[in-house]
Amino acid sequence: MKRFILAHDLGTSGNKTTLFTTDGKLIASKTHAYGTRYFNNNWAEQNPDDWWDAVCNSTKELVKDIDVNDIASVCFSGQMMGCLCVDKYGQPLGNSIIYCDQRAVKETESILKKIDANDFYKITGHRASASYSVEKLMWIKNNEPQIYKNTYKMLHAKDYVNFKLTGKMATDFTDASGTNVFDLNSYTWSDKLIDITGIDGEKLPELKESTSVIGEVTKKAAEETGLAKGTPVVAGAGDGICAAVGVGSVKPGVTYNYLGSSSWIAITTDKPIYDEKMRTFVWAHAVPGYLHPCGTMQTAGSSYNWLKNEVCRIETEEAKKKGLSPYELIDMEIEKSAPGANGIIFLPYLLGERTPRWNPNARGAFIGLTLGHKREDILRSVLEGVSYNLSIILDIFRSHVSIDDMIVIGGGAKGKVWRQIMADIYNVNILEPNYLEEATSTGAAIIGGIGVGIFKDFDVTGKFIEIKSIQKPIENNTKTYNKIKPLFDECYTSLVEVYEKLAEM
Repeated sequence: MKRFILAHDLGTSGNKTTLFTTDGKLIASKTHAYGTRYFNNNWAEQNPDDWWDAVCNSTKELVKDIDVNDIASVCFSGQMMGCLCVDKYGQPLGNSIIYCDQRAVKETESILKKIDANDFYKITGHRASASYSVEKLMWIKNNEPQIYKNTYKMLHAKDYVNFKLTGKMATDFTDASGTNVFDLNSYTWSDKLIDITGIDGEKLPELKESTSVIGEVTKKAAEETGLAKGTPVVAGAGDGICAAVGVGSVKPGVTYNYLGSSSWIAITTDKPIYDEKMRTFVWAHAVPGYLHPCGTMQTAGSSYNWLKNEVCRIETEEAKKKGLSPYELIDMEIEKSAPGANGIIFLPYLLGERTPRWNPNARGAFIGLTLGHKREDILRSVLEGVSYNLSIILDIFRSHVSIDDMIVIGGGAKGKVWRQIMADIYNVNILEPNYLEEATSTGAAIIGGIGVGIFKDFDVTGKFIEIKSIQKPIENNTKTYNKIKPLFDECYTSLVEVYEKLAEM
């Protein structure tokens, strides 16, 4: 029996290649970075050659000391909602327009002239938005007609790299569900939305299960990556879904909270959760028959990082001298302030907001400052403000299902202080797993193992995941936060008109 599974996390900033044993142990990982081209205010592109170079280089480094014939499969987690046009030979016709690019505003408006917004949401699980793939493809059709004409297939990041490895073009259901032309009810491309968007349905790739083997590593790809020719390549999944698998959210009701620069709360369900205000969205899951309702906020860890860079320069310098993380010292300061931050409310909208506001003009604010406040109150209010905002997402899901436990992952989940604040505001048990920053890679490894029959099914997540600690809500703290939370919502509502005026300045 082969000993290893090779997992890739093809993200926004780089590709992380991770080697796991077939019994769930993480052996080593290598990361190669690449850049993003930001221009024209809100355009964002990446060069697909950079993805491939990063995959080749990180793979070569990682496998040089092992027998590559011992690798059972290769599987990718990939950034979602992109649009890369390739010709019939798989050659890119330009850069990939990535998820955060917002150029396709007119295309989004044209969709909503032809279909009710809620009807669209009930087909796709998502709002019509410039963030998604089909709106980007419509923009290419309208503005770069020659590229559109020559497009054989539109691919996502992981799908392009899978093509480079195998010569086969396909996508999986999870990435397809981020295109805004996928019918979440039938798990097929939507003929209705193909007609409404005006795109050529033949330009959409073949659909596969996440655990499907799409091909084998070719001779050319083997030479470039250092892998063995013939190694099976499994379709994989989008990064958000791989994270769900990687934390064990593979059965209905299992909920997790990712805390990185952005943050999301997601849950596994056996039927869609549609929010009447369309604040949350629904993805296809890698686990057949299940779905992945989710809500994402823009600046969670980014708010904490802003705090570190702009307010906590003393801690940052002191941490360098002591060889510590500055966040450790900041957490010590935060603990000096009482729950509720002595009346300061922070609105964490430093880059507009997606869930729950869907307002690109929203801005950050500290509300309630007095001469009596101390620095630690301001620091604490930032973590509380992010947590209040995320709790609104949680409450949307709670209106449909009971949630008592929350698994937390990502760099922001390292701090015990923030985990306790979340436990108190969410009023759930906060569970810290063994891999805080490897969830997407772990998910890809699990999917890759199932794909080649090493693992029977998704119950194998127990081999990979252990719960290291549990933070339980403190009743008195929760009572305090329950009094403040309605004020948090009221503060945002009262500033909406101000945000609009600021946006016009």
